[in-house]
Amino acid sequence: CSIVVGHRHSGAMEAFTVAPLSVQPATPVTPAVLQASPNIAPQASGNHGFTQTLVGAAAAAAAARGVTRAQRQKRRATRLAQPAGLDEKRFPVLSRRDAPVGSFPKMPDSVHPGVVSGQALVDLLNHAKENGYAIPAVNCVSSSSINACIEAARKMDAPIMIQFSAGGAQFYAGKGLDNSEFHAAIAGAVSGAYHARAVAEQYGVPVILHTDHCAKKLLPWFDGLLEADERYFERHGEPLFSSHMLDLSEEPLEENIEICVKYLERMAKVNCGLEMELGITGGEEDGVNNEDANPEDLYSKPEEIFQVYDALSKVPNGFFTIAAAFGNVHGVYQPGNVKLEPTILDKAQKYISEKIGAEEGSKPVSFVFHGGSGSDIKDIREAVDYGVIKMNIDTDTQWSYWNGIRDFETKYHDYLQTQIGNPDGKDKPNKKYYDPRACIRSAEDSTVKRMEQCFEDLRCVSVLGLGPPDKPKNVMGPRRGGLPS
Repeated sequence: CSIVVGHRHSGAMEAFTVAPLSVQPATPVTPAVLQASPNIAPQASGNHGFTQTLVGAAAAAAAARGVTRAQRQKRRATRLAQPAGLDEKRFPVLSRRDAPVGSFPKMPDSVHPGVVSGQALVDLLNHAKENGYAIPAVNCVSSSSINACIEAARKMDAPIMIQFSAGGAQFYAGKGLDNSEFHAAIAGAVSGAYHARAVAEQYGVPVILHTDHCAKKLLPWFDGLLEADERYFERHGEPLFSSHMLDLSEEPLEENIEICVKYLERMAKVNCGLEMELGITGGEEDGVNNEDANPEDLYSKPEEIFQVYDALSKVPNGFFTIAAAFGNVHGVYQPGNVKLEPTILDKAQKYISEKIGAEEGSKPVSFVFHGGSGSDIKDIREAVDYGVIKMNIDTDTQWSYWNGIRDFETKYHDYLQTQIGNPDGKDKPNKKYYDPRACIRSAEDSTVKRMEQCFEDLRCVSVLGLGPPDKPKNVMGPRRGGLPS
């Protein structure tokens, strides 16, 4: 193995310097090790060093497998209790630390910078419910939209949820990639998850990684994501994603519950949470069209919500949230056209509290709010008061991203018509204007601004206790494709 070192100068690559790496010889193995490995045949004396290398590698692999899950979790807990230094937070995906480190002044100790799962996820969502705020959950289709959302979260001193739909995940992988058996959608979601993990800790806020609506026909996609969770858990002691959503609301309630229980039993083994939906969210989103849904199906009944709660609560180590219908509609509409009934959630909390013998005023259910675009702020906050801990956002951030690009084109229209020649001179180059990073950054800025309103609406502001972020340093300038000054 060797390292190739070089640098650019005046547009050309200069000579390379090759630095060879020294390789240490294998540690000799003892006869006891050889006796313990009967499947390794004796070798001629000329190959003895090679045999030692093979046996040494096998012994090392066996020793690595000997690290139990309990030991990994113990090391992880120890790491979480340590304060985070600037240097230690760099490049977490490439580091040898077992887990992110650090905590927040206003959060439970388990909640740390970066992607949260397991107990940290439970504690974070319970903190939201107990303190009367909900976390924005944004559907993302690119690394740019992920970055903008996490940037907004840091600016608002708050956690955020990044989520992928099946269609959005396929787009993330690339529309030119075959999606037979949902392979592209699986690859795109996994790719987005790894990107979010790589940058979330750098921004220094808690991030929940989630996948959105999964109807029955999309279960192969769901299965692929769970396999990714399980592989990641084997190596890191946590799932790749924090949670996933099953949307079987079009199926009979009994079948919906049965399938959800089956999947939650599997997910609980790797500390992954489940979001389920009952009732129907109206409107259309990402190819799921419920515009002609029966109006009665837009409103869940307390008895139905209890059926779900009762069944899922019996799953050992299971954690779940419920997307109950209370008039929600996907898409954007004029204010007043969406008839929300948040009191349905309040009635359900009271009904279930009585059923399980909880104290008066308890909120045993963690609810999810779908289809909130165009909703009255009063209805949104009333729903939060009744136990909503997450609100989905898609339509509004789609518009804000596009609006940023549109505004950029309007502002610099005359600099975006040709590669050379603009109002400053017919021989002036326009590269810094048509560089994709310029308009994309404008889209991100617009999305960050729109997200600020979302955080405010959900009372999810200054809940971490970090204060305002520092101004970024070492930001590349216009010479490398930044925005025009």
